[in-house]
Amino acid sequence: MDKLDILAFGAHPDDVELGCAGTLLGAIAEGKKVGVIDITKGELGTRGTTAQRISEAQLASEIMGLTVRENLGMADGFFINNKEHQLAIIETIRRFQPSIIFCNAPEDRHPDHGRAASLVEEAAFLSGLVKIQTLHNGVPQAAWRPTQVFHYIQSRSLTPNFVVDISKYIDKKMESILAHSSQFYDPNSNEPATFISSAAFLEFVKGRAKELGQQIGVEYAEGFITKKILGIGSLDAIIQNKT
Repeated sequence: MDKLDILAFGAHPDDVELGCAGTLLGAIAEGKKVGVIDITKGELGTRGTTAQRISEAQLASEIMGLTVRENLGMADGFFINNKEHQLAIIETIRRFQPSIIFCNAPEDRHPDHGRAASLVEEAAFLSGLVKIQTLHNGVPQAAWRPTQVFHYIQSRSLTPNFVVDISKYIDKKMESILAHSSQFYDPNSNEPATFISSAAFLEFVKGRAKELGQQIGVEYAEGFITKKILGIGSLDAIIQNKT
């Protein structure tokens, strides 16, 4: 078992890069072990093939410096929040024992995103119950509950509970997004146009980060939603926004 500090879940192979790559890059730079779990292979996506998407996810992982990336192979568009799928998430959480989990936005344009958010959040709680039994390679797993579950913000403009300065990592974040080349802007592509395939969408992603950064007086930031009240150890941890 390779214990991780942070485990980020995404319904589709590019969700994590779009939602929280900057924050993950910052954590990795601090020496934390970070993994990503793609819930589906994004096989219903209009552009690209399953093989392409898996290859692109691997490239993005290398760009970010992830410790591990896995794909659970649930059905794109049709996975549901039920016992079978919860147990698959629980097994994964118990295997990597992260302190922090990131997952999809609680509600969004794509219905998979909100469904994945509920699935992961509920599984993260259930993972701490000792009477739920799971096995990994035939060996019983110990119960494990992460300290925090954070939802990254995606297409819809949701109000974050906190934001993270990613100014140092915005270029690497965009590079990790563009590793998913079948999905995003390519002027030479003959694939059908989609909601995310235009140059304007990439400008939107960077513009969203700039808008959130402006709120705390930094250049770029990512926003997160949490149901738990967060505590800080010192007032020095607060970014001094002088704008």
